[in-house]
Amino acid sequence: MKKFKFKKKYGQNFLNDNNVLEKIVNNLEVTNKDLIIEIGPGTGNLTKKLLKFNSKILAYEIDIDTKEYLNNIKYSELTVLYSDFLKRNIKRDIKNIKYENLYIIGNLPYYITTPIIDKIIQEDLKAKELIFMVQKEVADRLSATPGKKEYSYITVKLKYYYNIIKLFDVSKKSFYPIPKVDSSILKLTPHNQYLFEKEEKFLKVISSSFKYKRKTLLNNLKDYDREIVKKILKKYNYTEFVRAEELPIEIFLEISNAL
Repeated sequence: MKKFKFKKKYGQNFLNDNNVLEKIVNNLEVTNKDLIIEIGPGTGNLTKKLLKFNSKILAYEIDIDTKEYLNNIKYSELTVLYSDFLKRNIKRDIKNIKYENLYIIGNLPYYITTPIIDKIIQEDLKAKELIFMVQKEVADRLSATPGKKEYSYITVKLKYYYNIIKLFDVSKKSFYPIPKVDSSILKLTPHNQYLFEKEEKFLKVISSSFKYKRKTLLNNLKDYDREIVKKILKKYNYTEFVRAEELPIEIFLEISNAL
């Protein structure tokens, strides 16, 4: 693999630790009736491990230089599209594939982690699970709980759609070339716990709530009816000086609904 020309613009750091690869696969419960979408297979180290499930695999790889590696994987149910996942119509790509459950897996560069998850949400792909390797700092932010400094707008937004669990951390030494930071494996499981008719309103409210981290929730929501917000905060024994990072998603939903 050392002869491969790694491209910084794609954030290429390929996982080559066999123990970690096995650990990722062992966290999946895929059957031969399912479909796996793999985002960014690179030279196919994880792809080859996924073959054990005998499922259909659709991989999206933006770097055409990986072709010589991926084409060497002899598996009739593997389809590789040398294309940008973010620019594809995924529903159209999979409409003729018969499967029971959809799993989406990938090693995501930090700068496209949120856009990729947003795309999966917007296309309503109805995956049973998402298993993503992301920078540890990103994983801590996405899986944070109220009161933690990492808890942010994106945390609350994703909690609206998914139960998020950090499975385990991965040392930077497990990659080639070695990146500057460690990574983590996240499992995102869709839920229908928070069905809210005015979804756009909710997203706008939480975006405003976290706009200025040092400001209180009431100051960030100065363009809304502050008395309504105060009433809900008082109901749950929060003071007027509470900040957004201290509140669980249920409070934001109630505030959004009341506004």
